Amino acid sequence: MAKKLSVMGIALDHREDMSPKVQGVLSDFGEQILMRAGVPSPDRRNGLITLTLEAEDHAVQDLAKRLEEIEGVTVRTMSF
Repeated sequence: MAKKLSVMGIALDHREDMSPKVQGVLSDFGEQILMRAGVPSPDRRNGLITLTLEAEDHAVQDLAKRLEEIEGVTVRTMSF
């Protein structure tokens, strides 16, 4: 399979509680992550992380699945 460029948005409820778990998963996929940006919500309780990935479809799906197993995390992806 060929690698594709993908964009992944990760919404976090209760950002302070979820951040360590999310970071652990992202570290496991570090070689596929080309860019990462994150912003907190205005009240700083929630957050949004945006990733640009270069990976095969199955790796993007695996990452999304692992992140969504964390309570309070929502994932959306778009591949090119």
